[in-house]
Formats: sequence, structure tokens, C-alpha cells
Amino acid sequence: MRYFIELSYLGKNYHGWQIQPDANSIQEELNKAISTVLQEEISIVGAGRTDTGVHASQMFAHFDSTTELDKNTVFKLNSILPKDIVVHQVEKVDDEKHARFDALNRSYEYRIWLGRNPFLLETTWQLFHQKLDVKAMNKAAKILLEYEDFQAFSKVKTEVKTFNCTISKAIWVQEGNQLTFHITANRFLRNMVRAIVGTLVDVGKHKITNQDFREIILSKNRANAGLSVPAKGLFLTEINY
Repeated sequence: MRYFIELSYLGKNYHGWQIQPDANSIQEELNKAISTVLQEEISIVGAGRTDTGVHASQMFAHFDSTTELDKNTVFKLNSILPKDIVVHQVEKVDDEKHARFDALNRSYEYRIWLGRNPFLLETTWQLFHQKLDVKAMNKAAKILLEYEDFQAFSKVKTEVKTFNCTISKAIWVQEGNQLTFHITANRFLRNMVRAIVGTLVDVGKHKITNQDFREIILSKNRANAGLSVPAKGLFLTEINY
């Protein structure tokens, strides 16, 4: 039987989603917890891979089991998982349903705090004494919807067949001191959102123009784009099937 699991996590203490040698990961913690509860070896498949320190307010994964789950499964999992990983529901699905390949699009948020806030140190990138031209940043963000090849915002050493992504939403929203970048696409490249945000912040600081931003995309050269902003401000927020 195949099950879908919905969860959220704070990424601070983990080296990303994917299992790796000598490093703690979300996938490893879930495998251990589910295997313990079901008393069988479980290997889950995630809807995507978040990098070290990146958070998820909504993540999906699937796993196969010979066990019929009961109504207390979620409670049992949350009882043994670390407190910074929370399972919201587990649901039986068709055997062919796939957490990664069946996802239609994914949405991320990047959160910037304009000033200092000790309570948001782990979940925002805090910028002190810097004014950002949000209007210019939004004009530049719209340019993203005109293109498909985002090699300029991808890690150089990455095993992908194509750098093409279809971005359907890219907008900055400011509420008080919090400035949030919302982006939705059918797929994302490694480090893509953090590189886009870093480059858009350069637009907001008037270091580069909107035309410069367009030329960076066309260059397909990561060296021309801005810095990769800190992982702690990035959240995977929604996956649609």
C-alpha cells in the first residue's frame, strides 16, 4: 500500500532533506520514525529536496508499507520525531501516485526582516540600515515570467538535463518590516530561489538596473548573478498535485 505524508519542519538543525553520509537530514529522521512505528524498513520519497537550513511549512512524501495504518499513526510519529519536524496527516493513495513526479508546481517564500528582531533570527534574513526599492524589485521580478532558462541562478555543479523552469508567480509583498518574496514554478534548480533573491536585492539597492537583471538571465552565467542569500529565510510553502 502507498501512503502520502504531509509534514512541516524547521531546517536549522538539518543538512537538508536528502539522506547523506555523516549528516543529519529530514529524510533520515522520517525513515527512522516510520520504520519504528510500523515495525518494518521504510524508505520515503520526498516531493523535492530542500538544502541545508531551508524550512518547509508544507512538504509531501510517499512511502510503501504492508501495514494498514490506524488513526493513531500521526500521533505516534509526532511522539518520536524531533520537535522541529511535525507530521500533519498520513493518507492512503493509489499505488501509482508519486510525491515528486506528480507535483504540478511548488511555491517558496523568502522572508527578509528590515531591521532587527531577536525572535525571527532563525527564520528571516535581517537587513539593518538598508533601504530597498521594492517597486523596482517587483518590476524586475516580473521579468522572470518572460523566460524559461534560469542557468544564471543555478549552482554550477548540478546534474540536470535542462535548466528550463516555468515560473508562474514572482512578487514581493511588504507588511510592516517583513518583506516576503513569493515564487511559484513547475520545478526549481538547486539554489535557484536564493540566487534570484540575492540578485533582486541588488536591484532594490540600485546596484543593478532592471535591464542588467534581464541581461543576467540571458547570460546563463551564475557568476553574473547576485549572492546566494542565507538559507534560513527560505520556506517551501506549498506543493500542488
